Amino acid sequence: MNVFLVVLLVLAGVALLLMEMFLLPGFGIAGIGGFGCLVAAVVLAWLWIGKMAGFITLAACLILSCLAIWGFLRSNALDKMALNTKIDSHVELAKNKLEKKKETKELTSENK
Repeated sequence: MNVFLVVLLVLAGVALLLMEMFLLPGFGIAGIGGFGCLVAAVVLAWLWIGKMAGFITLAACLILSCLAIWGFLRSNALDKMALNTKIDSHVELAKNKLEKKKETKELTSENK
């Protein structure tokens, strides 16, 4: 039961951290909860199972978190969440506006 709880806390912590990073903006409840789950998993493994299990759980948390972030970044999930519209408009510079005004003034003065 102790090992199951530690594994469950690690998985929940990684899932909450992924949600915080990619789905929910800011440093909120999911991020704090995910970090808390990971810390609780390491502490419980250390106290209930032993010193070596604590070190293994700590290494597993770090490796699993890095792999989960890397895997999520490599997946197509971010492409589906990103805005991919093309912007066809452009900004007219002040220099170009002045040149156009001069051209229109010259054209109107020539027409008179």
